[in-house]
Amino acid sequence: MTDLEARFESDMVERVYRATGRETGYWAGYFLKSVKRYGGVSAARRLLEGDGISAGLAKLAALHRLDLAMETLVLDPAYHALFTDEERAVAAKRLENARAGALVPG
Repeated sequence: MTDLEARFESDMVERVYRATGRETGYWAGYFLKSVKRYGGVSAARRLLEGDGISAGLAKLAALHRLDLAMETLVLDPAYHALFTDEERAVAAKRLENARAGALVPG
């Protein structure tokens, strides 16, 4: 694992999982298990393969805290080298869709 990959994995746990739990009360256990099992970069790639908006992303959108989303971390310029243009495009599209969904009255 490179230093950059290690920093990304640490941020997946600290900036995404723990900060989300502390600041919103939403503790994404499946997300943490995935990071621990596959590593941060591989977990992010696996999550980006799925279709649509995950329950966790929808929850963060509803809380107006997309800043805490894994997709936001993937788009962080510090981690540009870890992901393909296609992966970053998926992350950006999901955030866009989550924002749009959060604006629709439920």
